[in-house]
Formats: sequence, structure tokens, C-alpha cells
Amino acid sequence: MWKRSLTMLAAGLLGIAVGVPAFTQAPAPLTPVPQAPAATVPATPTGPATLTKTDADAWLDGFMPYALARGDVAGAVVVVVKDGQVVTQRGFGYADVARRSPVDPATTLFRPGSTSKLYTWTAVMQLVEAGKLDLDADVNKYLDFKIPPFEGKPITLRNIMTHTAGFEEIIKGLISFDKVASLGDVLKHRIPERIYAPGTTPAYSNYATALAGYIVERVSGMRFDDYIDRNIFGRLGMQYATFRQPLPAKLKPYMSQGYEAGSGDAKKYELIGMAPAGSSAISGGDMAKFMIAHLANGGVLLKPETAKQMYAPQHSDIPAINTMALGFYEQKINGHRAVSHGGDTMYFHSDLWIFPEDNVGLYISMNSDGKDGVTRVLRGRLFEEFADRYLPAANKAPPVELPTAKEHAKLLVGNWTNSRRIESSFAKIIGLLGDTKVGLDADGRPVIPALTSPGGSPRKLIEVEPFVWQDAYGHERLAAQVVDGKVVRWSFGEVSPFMIWYRTPGALDSAWLMPALMFAIAVIFLTALSWPVGWFTRRRYGAQLALQGERLRTYRAVRAFAWLVIAALVGWLLVISGLENFESHGSTDGLILLVQILGTLAFFGMFGLAIWNAWLTWKDKRGWFARIWSVLLVLAGFFLLWAALAFRLISFGAEF
Repeated sequence: MWKRSLTMLAAGLLGIAVGVPAFTQAPAPLTPVPQAPAATVPATPTGPATLTKTDADAWLDGFMPYALARGDVAGAVVVVVKDGQVVTQRGFGYADVARRSPVDPATTLFRPGSTSKLYTWTAVMQLVEAGKLDLDADVNKYLDFKIPPFEGKPITLRNIMTHTAGFEEIIKGLISFDKVASLGDVLKHRIPERIYAPGTTPAYSNYATALAGYIVERVSGMRFDDYIDRNIFGRLGMQYATFRQPLPAKLKPYMSQGYEAGSGDAKKYELIGMAPAGSSAISGGDMAKFMIAHLANGGVLLKPETAKQMYAPQHSDIPAINTMALGFYEQKINGHRAVSHGGDTMYFHSDLWIFPEDNVGLYISMNSDGKDGVTRVLRGRLFEEFADRYLPAANKAPPVELPTAKEHAKLLVGNWTNSRRIESSFAKIIGLLGDTKVGLDADGRPVIPALTSPGGSPRKLIEVEPFVWQDAYGHERLAAQVVDGKVVRWSFGEVSPFMIWYRTPGALDSAWLMPALMFAIAVIFLTALSWPVGWFTRRRYGAQLALQGERLRTYRAVRAFAWLVIAALVGWLLVISGLENFESHGSTDGLILLVQILGTLAFFGMFGLAIWNAWLTWKDKRGWFARIWSVLLVLAGFFLLWAALAFRLISFGAEF
């Protein structure tokens, strides 16, 4: 489980969205919102099926109930809009399993996670439109603390809205269940390290989005949640929506429970440290109002020219696949372009897509993590099947493979690192297990573990353009950037706007480092074990250890430090395997500091003693086994010390 946890973290499990400030007003009655009546939207033939309520409901009834039951998901809401009207809004399953409370699409609140970022980005664009913000100005102009430059270059709101600010990932305090500090205090407490030059590398950042929300707060002169209430929710009449933490009393009766699995117990309400990055709560019916406004070129939220600016594609070094807009990201399918955003908390999983040119929108949110990654697969399939049914491709000819396919696929082979990574803390070790290994199948096509079919099988990737691959039987696409004949970065599908992979530096490549560490741990373990085993054997047969003085002290010290190394490794295993909870607020700080001190003594001490032991062993011309083992021990100590230094296990501080 610990290895799976680390791998998921390193692969980008951090799609976690973030929270909302507290609402302290007294409860007030809400106006009932009836289920939307059968849509009178004029049906425009777009393919085999036309997008009407009757057809959409029949399709959803065939898709959702079984998918939720098979994935152990308690409940979901799905909303479809077209031409300024709700085509259908449907609730499936339960908002509260124990009480058998069904999901009401009009009033039941779900947590859309990072999809909430769209409210933050809309607020930023409102202030840009008002002349109060400049997308290309140094953000320090709007802050009361300083974001240090990277190589002399500041970050801008455009960098932030395209996830190219260059921040490392941070985990600690992202989600809790007790309380959160004010937005300004959260942001000032820890500024993530800058690891990329601004504007150069997409790397998803919750911190950067929260920073944008704080800028909205400072420039508008209003608390962030007040601003959103007045200028987004209020303008659209969204009564079943909030960005406040804890949940306002008047909305608590409408809040869906969150679950790890639909068959399990309900969990506590999640509180998100970096509120503007995504912990709103909203009903499907109110999300429909938000989609309709954006499909109407901003509606009452933005001027048409501002909305079009927001949806326009931004620069990308890999333009053949999806790229960022301003806050939204692209999802192209069947020759149609959607701008979208997904979101995940620990228990809620959501996605929103709008097709500006087609005036169509789709939203789904689920209240359970489910099993076997079902929520991610289900959202992807919903989007693809919706597009295939209502926005089909004009040309359905199968892809044709280029003759350069095998030659170009070979250039992808190797280990690659995700741009969304942790650099400055001990949690960097996650990257050691998070390397993405690209191989080749029997036909010489690329095989990528993170890029599988909904059933978990490797995709058949056909090169359809130079260094652009497409799933032969689906919509997934992968593309690479080539510089001087070498692939330097690549990405795929939904994640490509905000996340890329670059070749893992040789010194950190798990291809050699993991076997080296396995060797080192085995040698250290056998060395430690030899102490009690040797003692027992000598006692059993009445033998004496043929070492005295300094040699005997070195013998004992080496084995004592071998046990110390094992203790440090076990400690780090406990610390790292717990990071998937995303909720530490200091409860593990003592353990982290203890393991850091223990590990620093153990790794440096083991390496130094191994060198001293080898020198004595060879100086005394002991037997061949002793001399060989002394060399192996030096190598083991070196590999462990190298990994500890390279992945920040030798450091002091409980932030991660």
C-alpha cells in the first residue's frame, strides 16, 4: 500500500482542489428550486442523436446507474445545458446513504474541487476588465508580501492562470477537518520554492490559484468569499452555492455526504487551506447557471470581449495537443473544442466542459472516491460518449500510422519526471517511485503506464503526425516536443495543458537508483543481522571473535549503525506513506523531525564507518570475503547517502 500511495502521489494524485472562507451569517430560508421541466430547446441535428431532454435522459439512464453501482459510488449529479437553457439536470444515487436521501440536482450541494477555480479566474477577469488588474504585471504590485523572482524574473497573473508560475507542489495543510487560517496567513506561512522560470513549464499549482484569489481580495477591498457571493453567485441567482468555510448553516441541510466508498461510512466535511483554489459547494442546478453565463459570452459576468479572451488558447511548446486558456483548459474532441476544468477533493470528484462554438455544456460531480480509480474513468467516458453521441466527428476514418512511427517511438523510451513535483522538502522522495517509464510494445509503439484504456489495458498509440500519437480505438492523444532531434518533453490528453513530463536527470533516474537502493538495503540488513546471528553462533559453539581494540569497536559500531539505518528507513516509510492523507497540520511534525535527525546520523555515520572499516579490513589483509563485504558496505553506504541527499531526506523542517 505504501508503494501505491507514493506512486499515486508522484503521478499527480495532487489534483486536489482547495477551499473557502467561513460564513457566519444567520441561517436564512432559501427559495425552493424545482426540477427543471422538460427542455424546449430546439433540437439541432448534430449526428445520429439530437440533444433533447428525452434523448439525454435515456442515455444517462443507461450510463450512470450501473457505472455508479459498479464503482461503489454513492451518488452523482449530471447537468447538460444548450442554447441558454437546461436540457436536463439529473440526480443519481444518494446524497446520504444512511438516510436514503436521494440526490436532488437542483438543491443537493456537491464539492466541485478544483472546478471551483473557474470562479476565481472569472473574478480575476472581472477586475482585469475593470482596469484594476494587469495580466502581465508583476504580481508583487498587488500583494502585501513578496514573491521572490526566479533568475530575476517575476511572475504575472497570466503565468498563474496558465499554471506556468513555476512553483513546486506543496501538500501540507491542503485539506483538514478542524479549522483553517485566513487566506493571507496561509499564503504567507509558506511560499513554495520556484523551480521553473515563469512562463516556461506548465506545472499545476493550487498555491498560485490561491494567490490569485488573495489578489482579488486585496484589489477589490472585499473578502474573497464576499466578492464571489456578490459578483458571481449573486449576479446569477445562485442560492445553492458558497465558497465559505465552514459550510453556512442555511446550506447544511442540502449538503451531500462524502464517502471513500458508497458502501462505507460518511466522512467529515473537508476544509481546504488554500480556499480560492477550489473548495466551493454547489448544486447541479446552480452550476448550470454558471455554465450558461459563460456560454453566453460571459453573460452578466463578463463582457463578450473579456470572455473570448478568457477562452482563447495560450502559448504552448506542444501545440498539437490541448493547451491552457486563461484559467480554463482545452479539451478537443471530434473536431470540437471545449474549455473545461476538473476537480477532486478526497471524497468528491467533478468535471465541467463547455463548448463555446456549439453552445453546449456538461457537468458531473460524484460524492465518493469509489474503487479502482472509477471516478476518473467514469468522467472521461461520460465526456467522450457525450461528444460521440451529440457532437460526432465529421470524418470517422481510422487513423493512419506514419512510416516514422517506430523510429520516433524509440526517442520516447526511458524514465520521465512529472513537472508537477515537490523539490524543497523530504517529500521529494515521492519522485523516486513516481518516475514514468516509457517502453515499447511488441509492435514498437510507445507504452506508458499512466496512459491506459478505461479497462486498464495499454493503449495502442498510432503516430498520426510527426511526434503526435493517437489511440487507435479512442480519443486519447500524446505529443512530444523535439529539440535538436531529441524528445525533451511530452504530455497527453486532459493533463497536457497544465502538466508535462521531462526526461529524468541521470543522477536521479530510478532505472539505476532503485536497484542500487535495493542492493544497499540488502547489504545493510545482512550486516545488521550478522551481529545477533554471529553472537548466537559464537555462543553456541564457544568461539571467540578474532578482533580486539579499535577493530572490535569498529565492528560493533558498523553493525550498530546498520540497525540505526534500518530504523531511519522504517521511520521514513511511515512518514511518506502517510502523506496521501493531505491533512497534516503538525500532528506528525515531531515524528518527521525525529526521523530527520536519526536519518542524518545514520546515513552519514554508516558511510563514514564503512570507509573506515574497509581501510582496516584491507590493511589487515583479512580473508577475501571480509574484504569483498567491506567494499560492498562502502557502496551501500554511498548509495543510501546519495539518495538521502538528493531527495532531501537529510534536511530539517516539517513542511512538505
